[in-house]
Amino acid sequence: MASKQMEEIQRKLSLLEYPRANAPAQSLLFAGVERYRLLEWLFFRLLGDRSPFTQQNWQGDSLDRDEENNRIQHLAEIANFLGITPSVDTEAIQGRGSYEERVELLHLIVDLVEASCYADNPEWSVDKQLEKDVQLVDSIAEKQAQIFSEECKLFPADVQIQSIYPLPDIAELELKLSEYTKKMSNLQQMVQELASKYDYNPNEDYAETELKLREHLKSFLETVKSFNTIYTKEIHPWTHMMEVPQLHGFGPAANRLLEAYNTLLKFLGNLRSLRDSYTAMAAGSLSASNEPSSVTKIISDCESALTFLNHSLSILSTSVAREQGETL
Repeated sequence: MASKQMEEIQRKLSLLEYPRANAPAQSLLFAGVERYRLLEWLFFRLLGDRSPFTQQNWQGDSLDRDEENNRIQHLAEIANFLGITPSVDTEAIQGRGSYEERVELLHLIVDLVEASCYADNPEWSVDKQLEKDVQLVDSIAEKQAQIFSEECKLFPADVQIQSIYPLPDIAELELKLSEYTKKMSNLQQMVQELASKYDYNPNEDYAETELKLREHLKSFLETVKSFNTIYTKEIHPWTHMMEVPQLHGFGPAANRLLEAYNTLLKFLGNLRSLRDSYTAMAAGSLSASNEPSSVTKIISDCESALTFLNHSLSILSTSVAREQGETL
């Protein structure tokens, strides 16, 4: 398929009177003087007489490294100007991708040149065409109600045509803009007045509260660590014993332990909210330190201890349930 496309490209180049249309296909698709010569010829056919680029006089079939780089850069800028590449892409000029992709890009450029040569008006100008297009758009905008009316039947019968409302008056739009601007100004003034009445200082009167919070959290952390130690040394080995001991009277104790656990869970939930508030306050601090505060560290330790406590309680509950099942 790609080989047939390449034959079609060379046939079109012959019709366009390119002097080296019979050059080997490989030399036109891969980096080299032959490819650069072809792209330059095609690009300047598209640019025409009003080209903002000057055509360079490259002599010979070989170039040194600097001359080749300059020529590639020059062609890449032209390709970007013509819209063939989205950016100044030197790799596209040298040839990039598979054999089919290279053929497709070259086929696109040759088709553009062919279309420009067979235009109806040889004196066609971009500026004149733009002027005509603008006039056409203005005419459609002025007579859109008539153009898109049901009488013209531009749309299929099952397409609902929405009624076209007239454009609002410019004076009315300016009046609304003035009203909204005034409202915005009043709101900004109210915000400034409130800000002046309630000065906010994130570092004010929080040192004492933070000290008390740190003391309570330290005490709680010591309690949790003590429970973890007791569980690790006594309760955990007991739950894994081969002979399960009698658990007479353990039911009420388990209920109390569960109540204490629920209370602890609520307390840690409140601590999480408190930590979020502390984080919000600390965000406005002038301190540039990236180290976490001691309160954050204590809360993190408490959460880790709670996770371990939760795991231990689940094992304990399993043991109790197993014992009750054996008793029944």
